[in-house]
Amino acid sequence: MAKRAAPEINAGSMADIAFLLLIFFLVTTTMDVDTGITRKLPPPVENEDEDIDVKDRNVLKVLINSHDRLLIDGKPGLVSDLKVKAMDFMSIHPGDEEYPEFDVKMIDELGMERDMSKGIISLKNDRGTSYDMYIKVQNELASAFNQMKDDLSVELFGLKYTQLIDKKKIKGINKAIPVRISEAEPEDIGGR
Repeated sequence: MAKRAAPEINAGSMADIAFLLLIFFLVTTTMDVDTGITRKLPPPVENEDEDIDVKDRNVLKVLINSHDRLLIDGKPGLVSDLKVKAMDFMSIHPGDEEYPEFDVKMIDELGMERDMSKGIISLKNDRGTSYDMYIKVQNELASAFNQMKDDLSVELFGLKYTQLIDKKKIKGINKAIPVRISEAEPEDIGGR
């Protein structure tokens, strides 16, 4: 008996199908983008031996313990109160020793002199603080600074900060209201 010849399979169309499947999966797959908390890091310290003296009245201390309890300037507080407290602390209060000092600085981009607080918000959390509580506190602090930027922008330009298009105006608002949050290394703060 003679052997039959096996029919050839056209492999050209298989490559086309594989290519189309690859394109299909690339188009339909979603890529997760890591998001995080936006913070501008301070510039590197030029002279590490230099001791920077910050007056106690210029610092709002926010502590989160391992039981997710909040201390705002040594007093128990709620996360919902943090935004208002931060905005009040960073506002200018002439002649009041309970609030931070301030300087009058020229903001070239806005073409004006402005009182600027020397206030800093110091955030410290326990190693046992939940991620959820940490994010809530960060959101409230970010919301406070965003609200202050919106208020100044509406006062000067009639638009919220997020609606500004002119880069010079955006830069001026950022200089007038810098986000001053100092975050310390987590440690065992404890919790009662």
